[in-house]
Amino acid sequence: MTLKKKPVTGMNDILPKEMAIRDYVIRLIKETYASFGFTSMETPCVEHIENLCSKQGGDNEKLIFKILKRGEKLKLESAKEEADLVDSGLRYDLTVPLCRYYSNNANALPAPFKALQMGNVWRADRPQRGRFRQFMQCDIDILGEPSNLAEIELILATTTLLGKLDFKNFTIRINDRRILKAMAAYSGFPEESYDTVFIILDKMDKIGLDGVAKELAEEGFAKETIDKYLELFEQVTPDTKGVEFCKEKLGEFLKSEYADGLIEIMNSVDAVKNAQFKVAFDPTLVRGMSYYTGTIFEIAMDEFGGSVGGGGRYDEMIGKFTGNQTCACGFSIGFERIVMLLLERDYQIPGAQEKKAYLIEKNMPADKMQQILAKAMEERNNGVCVNLSIMKKNKKFQKEQLAQDGYTVIEEFFVDRM
Repeated sequence: MTLKKKPVTGMNDILPKEMAIRDYVIRLIKETYASFGFTSMETPCVEHIENLCSKQGGDNEKLIFKILKRGEKLKLESAKEEADLVDSGLRYDLTVPLCRYYSNNANALPAPFKALQMGNVWRADRPQRGRFRQFMQCDIDILGEPSNLAEIELILATTTLLGKLDFKNFTIRINDRRILKAMAAYSGFPEESYDTVFIILDKMDKIGLDGVAKELAEEGFAKETIDKYLELFEQVTPDTKGVEFCKEKLGEFLKSEYADGLIEIMNSVDAVKNAQFKVAFDPTLVRGMSYYTGTIFEIAMDEFGGSVGGGGRYDEMIGKFTGNQTCACGFSIGFERIVMLLLERDYQIPGAQEKKAYLIEKNMPADKMQQILAKAMEERNNGVCVNLSIMKKNKKFQKEQLAQDGYTVIEEFFVDRM
């Protein structure tokens, strides 16, 4: 059988240049989020299949890498259904494992608990630019905080990080699932049809108002309901005035406290932010995960042409593990997409360690080699990165490669010059 040198479809080998960027971004994430009080934690990459298939992960539940039972538990010959073969799977996100983790360890954790979790997740998705089957996720979550302070802190921490990576003029799109539902109820859609309506609404940026109207009509909804619904989106503005408009227009269908809370979040973030971005109310923002219960948000970045992160409030998810409702809110950045954009702009790591290369002629006598090693060790002790290599015949190409890898000083050592 011929061995294959390429990685499995949808998974990547990471070369040193990219790895340096990834390591730097990881360090910056941990440093920045720690300054907001978030603490690192970790969960296993394998999760119980019951948790992964609990109808809380939306379409991601269709993309699970499932794991067969092991040893004597695996009985292929007598299996009649999938449950006879599968008992676990690779996690498709970090939120479901976090909820299980918190449910299992709540007594040993502070309240509220500000969690930072980074790790690979797996989805049997169709690979494309910025999307892989194995990829790193980076989540911050605040568990046990019912007030809007959770959303404000999550948005400020995430945007502070992006600012430190020199991202500018991006937009935090923000909405509330309760406003989504109120707009649908006001327009006359039956509650059992909300999921269908929201799936179509989520295509607004691709198919426009006319496209949304057409698809809603194809689903059999009344023309007067569709017209009343889409008229709202024509009148609303992408700012706090737009939220005020919804508050007044939707009346009894929307509790005023929900609109007031969204306005408070937007105004607070805008007042104290330390990065260059906009906060925009977007009533078409849906977020696919069915576990969201309140505020939802995404990071829109023009240079990517889509979302590079998102999150929201999911107050009912932990209760499905414990039976007791626990307030929860989280924000995830698209780590792989952020790294991809940095590589595309040839991002240079600020304050990078000085890098020197020593090229040593072959057959260097032991006493001379020790002198070179001692010199290298002294420089390393002073914080310099020193790479020792035997000089190759094609010295010019060797130097070019070292320069590409960031070695700014290249010293040569010859036997007859020592």
